[in-house]
Amino acid sequence: MAGPPAALTSIDHVGVAVEDIEAALALYRDALAMPLVHRETVSEQGVDAALLDVGDGHLELLQPLGPDTAVGKFLARRGPGLHHVAYRVSSIESALSALRAAGLRLIDERPRTGIRGSRVAFVHPGSTGGVLTEIVEPAGGEH
Repeated sequence: MAGPPAALTSIDHVGVAVEDIEAALALYRDALAMPLVHRETVSEQGVDAALLDVGDGHLELLQPLGPDTAVGKFLARRGPGLHHVAYRVSSIESALSALRAAGLRLIDERPRTGIRGSRVAFVHPGSTGGVLTEIVEPAGGEH
């Protein structure tokens, strides 16, 4: 069988919605010894985000900037926990075309800005077995 049409190369990160990023960092960084490698406010996504290293990928903690953001609404509906799984791609445009051609429902028809200047797009969980799926083209080849 040929490789995946969207050229998903690896799991980039797993996103976890949290109500208090400092408390979450105390758990993941301090108690579980995952190194914090990056933290920033991603206004376009409406989150305060932190990336922690785990193996070849990352855990991304997401605290909403307000209740009307996507993560804020998620927390109100479901509470803290797994928010999304993100897959790394080398070309987000090619991946979006392949996903669209495969009949998947895209939340983002065009990439938007993610953490560390990455380009990201989301696939509707109704098309991916109930899991919100993000595709990520890292900025400048960062992993």
